[in-house]
Amino acid sequence: GNCTFSLYTVNRYRYDLLSDSSRGAGGNYTVSSAALKHTGVYVCRAERGKSVYYTQYSNKQPLWVTGVSHPVSLIVSPSRTQHFTSVSLSLRCEDQSNTTGWTVRRYRESWQLEKCSSSLSGSQTGSTCTIRDTFTYDSGVYWCQSESGEKHHPVNITVHTGVILESPVHPVTEGETLTLRCLDQNTTSPNLRADFYKDGSLIQNQTKEMIISTVSKSQEGFYSCKH
Repeated sequence: GNCTFSLYTVNRYRYDLLSDSSRGAGGNYTVSSAALKHTGVYVCRAERGKSVYYTQYSNKQPLWVTGVSHPVSLIVSPSRTQHFTSVSLSLRCEDQSNTTGWTVRRYRESWQLEKCSSSLSGSQTGSTCTIRDTFTYDSGVYWCQSESGEKHHPVNITVHTGVILESPVHPVTEGETLTLRCLDQNTTSPNLRADFYKDGSLIQNQTKEMIISTVSKSQEGFYSCKH
């Protein structure tokens, strides 16, 4: 028989059916005028038959809608997206309009939305979350959330052992200078030489750092390094 599809938003311990989910019954759901309120994690499932048979829920899919200007910024320290295990990581919500009540939240793959302080060694003081002893499972999307539930400034944080690429937390503007470095968890040597790759292809070998003096949109891609 024919299937219909239902769309849900993921909350802490439950899935909430979208009030107009029937619009997506054919398998496609269109948000005609995206707004900040549409930010969230979504799942869908199919149903068919008179005595309704439901499939399992789909994989969770985060959706981010950003405004023209950010009222709040997520400041990450150390200032990079990749981090080592067994180190301290600080995430702070900085608001230009001095509004209080911001907390750091996160979404980890296959887990629910949760407070940043849910980490085993995590604690939230005011608008700052500190993870004192990072693990690989602290990897995820982190953002600032207001008391009313507004979500702003998502940052993808990953935690690794071994070698990481030091790259900016926030998107780089065209014309800026971009510096990439390779860091090894097992050495603090400033003379670490590494190979740099863009989208899997070697672009620079055995250098201490990679500098792109005037960044252009054509240089967007997935960068990595090998020591």
